[in-house]
Amino acid sequence: MPESPENHLPYVSVVMPVRNEGEFMRRSLGAVVAQDYPADRLEILVVDGMSVDGTREVVAEFRARFRNILLLDNPAGIVPTGLNIALAAASGGVLVRVDGHCEIATDYVRRAVEHLQAGAGAVGGPLETVGESEMASAIAAAMSSSFGVGGSAFRTVKNKTMFTDTVAFPAYPRRTIELGGPFDEELVRNQDDEYNYRLRRLGIKILLASDVRSRYYSRANLRSLARQYFQYGFWKVRVLQKQARQMQPRHFVPFLFIASLLVLLVWSPFSELAPWLLGLELGLYAIANLMASLVTAHKAGWNVLPFLPAVFAVLHFSYGLGSVVGLVRFCPRWLASGTSESPRAGQVSEALK
Repeated sequence: MPESPENHLPYVSVVMPVRNEGEFMRRSLGAVVAQDYPADRLEILVVDGMSVDGTREVVAEFRARFRNILLLDNPAGIVPTGLNIALAAASGGVLVRVDGHCEIATDYVRRAVEHLQAGAGAVGGPLETVGESEMASAIAAAMSSSFGVGGSAFRTVKNKTMFTDTVAFPAYPRRTIELGGPFDEELVRNQDDEYNYRLRRLGIKILLASDVRSRYYSRANLRSLARQYFQYGFWKVRVLQKQARQMQPRHFVPFLFIASLLVLLVWSPFSELAPWLLGLELGLYAIANLMASLVTAHKAGWNVLPFLPAVFAVLHFSYGLGSVVGLVRFCPRWLASGTSESPRAGQVSEALK
C-alpha cells in the first residue's frame, strides 16, 4: 500500500504557557484540539503557572478526553520560564506557541507548517482582537489601531503576507529554537520581542502570513488594561538595555510624551511659559485622540466611540509611565547590561534537554 502523506508531516508540539486563564482556557485549548492537523502528529503541552482559578481543572477535563495533552508545572509563574519548561519537554520538530487568552483558527497549525516547509524561519499571522462587552470591544478596537499601538504589523495589518520584526503566537522549526536558545527568564513581559530580534540577528526571517489566523480576547476593563500596558512599558526598558537595536520609533513615543509632561509639570511653578506649553501639549493630544477615536469608531462601530478616548489615553499614559518607572528602576543596570549573546546550537540542545 502507498505510504500516507500524513506520515511525512512533521510532529508538532503546541506549547501553552498559562496562569489563571480559567475564563478563557476552555476556548483556547478547545481551539487547539480542534485543529485539522492529524492528532497523532500533534502534542499539546500546557505549562501552568500554578493557577488557582480553575484553569488546571479545565485542563484535566480535556486530558480525560485527549491523550496528547500534557500538563506541566511552572512554579515561577511567568511566561518565559513556562516557555523554557515546554521547550525542554517538547518532542516536536515544529513548536507552536499559543496563549491562554486566544483562539487559533482550526487550520492554524497546518498552514504554519506549510509556511515553514516553504522556507520561513518562523511564522505567525494577523491577530484579530475582540471584546465581549462594549468596553472590551473599545479596548480591542484601540489595540488594533495605529494610533493605539503604533505600527505593530501583526495587530494592524490584516490581509498582507510580509516579513516583519515580531509576530504573535509564532511557529518555529526546532532548528530555529536551537539557534535562538532559551527565552530570557528575566523578561516578565516583552520576552517574545527580544527573542525574535535575536533570531533576526542570526539571519532568520519572521513571516507574517495572512492565512495564519488567530483571535485574541482583550482585557475587559481599563484597570487591567492599564496594568498590562504599564508592564509592557516597564519591561521594554530592560529589552532596550539588552537589545538596543530591537527598538522601533513607536516604542519611544509614549515615553517621550509622558516624560515631557512630567518635565513641564515640575517646571511650571518656576516659569510662566511651562504651564502654557503643558496645556498646549495636552490640548494637541486631546485633539489627536478625538480624531483617532472617530476614525476607529467608523471602522469598528459607533457604539465604542464613548469609550475610545479613555482607552487610548490609558494605552499611552500607562505604557509611557511604565517606561519612565522602568528607566529609573533599571538605571543601575545600564552600564552592565550589554548585549545578549545567542548560545551556540550545541549549548542550546543541552540547555533544552
